[in-house]
Amino acid sequence: MELSDIYQGLGEEAFGQLLRSISLGKLKTYQLFERMKLRLHLNKLNAETLRKAQPRLWGRLMEKDQELASDLGQAVLVCHLDLIIEVLNFLGIPHEEGFFAKETDVNSYLTGDWQKRTFDNFKDKLNRDVLAFYLNHLAFDSTKDPVLFQPTA
Repeated sequence: MELSDIYQGLGEEAFGQLLRSISLGKLKTYQLFERMKLRLHLNKLNAETLRKAQPRLWGRLMEKDQELASDLGQAVLVCHLDLIIEVLNFLGIPHEEGFFAKETDVNSYLTGDWQKRTFDNFKDKLNRDVLAFYLNHLAFDSTKDPVLFQPTA
């Protein structure tokens, strides 16, 4: 599985929700604003240009643009560190404010139907699209053979 497969698996509607969940202020805080503007090929980055770019960005992801997939993933995740912290705490994964040390064996905490259990626990209080994206991203980063998790209603 590639990172762009996560977006494709979750669908274009969920992708639109992910884009709308990006906080431009947080991109500036984490010094990602200019990088995202360049990666998205936008002269100006604001909520409107991001919304209008959605069909073109979706097309690039369907063409397997992994650099775009990675940078978009980073943008979405830094804007939802509170969600990440809650999920990591629920899973019992040691972290510091949502980030875990590279030597942490995260895979050992991801047992059984961890994605479904976690999604079911948080689906009514956290953004479902961001939650599903993060669970897939965590599997992508931390497991040997990640399988796309597609939550049901």
